[in-house]
Amino acid sequence: MSQYDVDLFVIGGGSGGVRAARIAAGHGARVMLAEEYRVGGTCVIRGCVPKKLLVYASRFPDAFEDAAGFGWQVGESRFDWPSLIAAKDKEIARLEGLYVANLDRSGVEIVRSRAMLEGPNAVRIAADGRVVTARHILIATGASTVREPAVPGIEHAITSNEAFDLKRQPARILVVGGGYIAVEFAGIFAGLGSKVTLAHRGEHILRGFDDDIRGGLQDAYRHRGIDLRLKATLTRIDRTPSGLQVTFSDGDMQVYDEVMIATGRRPNIDGLGLEKAGVVVEGGAIRVDAASQTSAPSIHAVGDVTNRANLTPVAIREGHAFADSVFGGKDWTASHALIPTAVFSTPEIGSLGFTEAAARETGKDVSIFMSAFRPMMATLSGRNERTIMKLVVEKQTDLVIGVHILGDHAGEIIQMAGVALTLCATKADFDRTMAVHPTAAEELVTMRAPVR
Repeated sequence: MSQYDVDLFVIGGGSGGVRAARIAAGHGARVMLAEEYRVGGTCVIRGCVPKKLLVYASRFPDAFEDAAGFGWQVGESRFDWPSLIAAKDKEIARLEGLYVANLDRSGVEIVRSRAMLEGPNAVRIAADGRVVTARHILIATGASTVREPAVPGIEHAITSNEAFDLKRQPARILVVGGGYIAVEFAGIFAGLGSKVTLAHRGEHILRGFDDDIRGGLQDAYRHRGIDLRLKATLTRIDRTPSGLQVTFSDGDMQVYDEVMIATGRRPNIDGLGLEKAGVVVEGGAIRVDAASQTSAPSIHAVGDVTNRANLTPVAIREGHAFADSVFGGKDWTASHALIPTAVFSTPEIGSLGFTEAAARETGKDVSIFMSAFRPMMATLSGRNERTIMKLVVEKQTDLVIGVHILGDHAGEIIQMAGVALTLCATKADFDRTMAVHPTAAEELVTMRAPVR
C-alpha cells in the first residue's frame, strides 16, 4: 500500500495539465486533477480556440467583397454578434466535454475545485477542505489577464476574457496593447465592422517579430481602417452618458463603447501556497529547471505559470515530457530552441527562428532573402494587400535560421517550415526543393538572390 493517496496530483486543467495527467495515467499512475473553472484551460475555453473561431468570422466580409472580381454577385449580408457567440459557446462546450471524457477514459479523477499546496506532498481541496497526499505534484495553472496600466477608471475596461462573452458587438472599441492578443482582437473587431483603435506604447506592434513583417502588418491594418496610435498610452477612463471617455497621454480624448486591455498576462500563482512547499518564485513565475522541476523535488510546473515560452503546444510538450520522465521511464525534455508561431491577424503572420535583427545582434553573418508580392487571389479581387516571405540564412553554414511570413495561411505554412528547420535545412536544401505552382509558399523555395 502506497503511503500517498495518489501518485500524481495536477493543479490546473489546461492543455499542459491535461496532457500530463493522461500520459501519467497511461503509465499506470493514480492521478487526480483539480480545476476550479472549466476543463480545457485558457486555450480551449477563452483563448486560442474561440479566438480562431472569431477570426474566421471576421474574414467573411473580405470573401464577400472579393467574390465580385470572380464573377459572383453576392447579395446584401448582415452580421449577428449574438449568433456567433452562441455558436462559439456550443463548440467550446463540445470541446470541454471531449477533454473531460478523455480524462475519464484515462482513469484520471477530476476534482471541480481550487486546490492549494499544503506541503511538498500535500494538496488541500478548497471545496471541502480535505487534504490529498501525492508522491508528485504538478502545477499547471497557466497565466491570468491583467488590467494595466493601473490608471483611474481602469475598472471600466475589459480583457480578452470578457471580450468572448460580450452581449453586443461594440460599434467603437479601443484595444490597448501591441502583442498577439491585442493585434488579433483588433483585426477581429475591425473585420466584423467595429470602428477600431489600437493603442500601443511602443513605436511598432509585435515586439520580437521581424521588422519587415511588423511593418507590413501595420500598413495592412491602417489600410483596413484601424486607427493605429503608436507611442501612445492612456491616462484615465471615465464613464459618460455617451460611452467610455479615454484620455491619452498627449491630452487627446476619445469616446468608445468598450476599452479592451491586452497588455500582457501574469503567471497564475496567487494563493497557491507555494511558500508552504518551498517552491521558489523568480520574476513573478515559478522557477524550474529544464525538466520542469521546481526547487521542491516532488513538485514540477509546466506552461505559462513558469513564464518560459507561453504557448499552448509548449505547455503540452512540457507536460508530456514530465509524465514520460517521471512515470514512464522515458527521460526527455521539451526543447524551447525552435518554436514555430502564428499571429492570427488578417493578414496572418507565421514566424520561426531568428529575426534579421536578432541574428545581427548576436553577431551572425547572415544573408536575407525576401519576396514581397501581390497574392494571386488579389489579382482579380482587386484587394490591395501584400504577401511577404523572408528567409534569414547564416552565411558560414548556409543554414536557414529564420523564416517569416505575412499573408494568407501563414500559420499553416510556418508549421511545415518548422519541420525543415528542425532537420537543419540549408538554403541549398530549400533551393533544390521542387516548387508547388501556383502557390504563395513556393516563394520560399524559389528566392535565389539575397536582398541584403
